[in-house]
Amino acid sequence: MSSNVQQQMSAGRAHGQAQSKTEDLIHSAKDSTNSARDMTAGATQSAKESAQQGKEQSAGFLHQTGEQMVNMAQGAVDTMKNTLGMNEKK
Repeated sequence: MSSNVQQQMSAGRAHGQAQSKTEDLIHSAKDSTNSARDMTAGATQSAKESAQQGKEQSAGFLHQTGEQMVNMAQGAVDTMKNTLGMNEKK
């Protein structure tokens, strides 16, 4: 073979190897992007669930506090009625 043919073959191999490496890098970048997207989606879902749980806990706390306030007020009313003699049952 002539050196020109050998150079062309060598250049063809180098081109094929470079193209293969480029495809590998593109595939790797796509995998990394998909992985990052999945992780972000998971973190977003976790944050939503955590926020919902906090909201439910706050609502429960406020409801419980409201009930305690009503019970305290009713107790104060009953105490006043007893003090004034108005709490007689018929």
